[in-house]
Amino acid sequence: MKIEVVTAAVGANVTDIDLAQPLKDDQIKNINLALEQHLVLFFPGQNITPEQQVDFARCFGPINVPAFVPKYSVSDDYIVLDQVSPQGEGADQWHTDNTFMANPPLGSILKAVQLPSVGGDTCFASMFAAYDDLSESMQQMLEGLTATHDITKPLQKALRAGHANLDLASMQEQWPPVSHPVVSTHPKSGRKALFIHRNATTHINELSERENEVLLPFLCDHIRSPMYQCRLHWSTNTLAFWDNRSVQHFAVPDYSERRVMHRVTIDEYK
Repeated sequence: MKIEVVTAAVGANVTDIDLAQPLKDDQIKNINLALEQHLVLFFPGQNITPEQQVDFARCFGPINVPAFVPKYSVSDDYIVLDQVSPQGEGADQWHTDNTFMANPPLGSILKAVQLPSVGGDTCFASMFAAYDDLSESMQQMLEGLTATHDITKPLQKALRAGHANLDLASMQEQWPPVSHPVVSTHPKSGRKALFIHRNATTHINELSERENEVLLPFLCDHIRSPMYQCRLHWSTNTLAFWDNRSVQHFAVPDYSERRVMHRVTIDEYK
């Protein structure tokens, strides 16, 4: 297995490995170490079946069942993302997946199945780098603050785009708003990361409305610096495996042809 760093902040290509074959213990260990160090890993040329993608994911934790899945998915644990006109549908903002859950997932493994002739890249940003680049005074101010995360806006976007067939009110009752620290601590590395984003974070709980109007947009915009990012130009059968606890991603909505991706999401071992 060969690992090639993409940028100083985030990302690495992983080659000389066949994910269609069962992984050996040392391969799992090395992928875990690479994920901890580089936060998102890219595996090109992996012509694997849905079952093999799920088997690969299970090497790193139990399969996570999201709060809601696109209507194209054949099961709750193997998600099909099928888009033609992606602008405004949710993934075209910097975000972390499913933070409206009390226990957001460890990460996701996304496979490119069908791609537009031009466009459809995905950008990834290190929330460690974004946090580290804040002033010490700002870091101290954010320490101990919590923010509310709500399913409403991401689900409304999915409903409006026709990707889901669900009742908003019943989903809001099933998944009430939750709070998470504004600055999270990674359970393995102990590094600190920003843990807020535009898709689901509604407000910082300890601040006034006017203070939120200033600080929350600043923090959401702060992570947009290219210094913290890498950009993946997809090829069919490329897999991306990212740590949802320390990375945000942005699906560039610059295409108008069909783009189909298969995603498996992973829970942490308890």
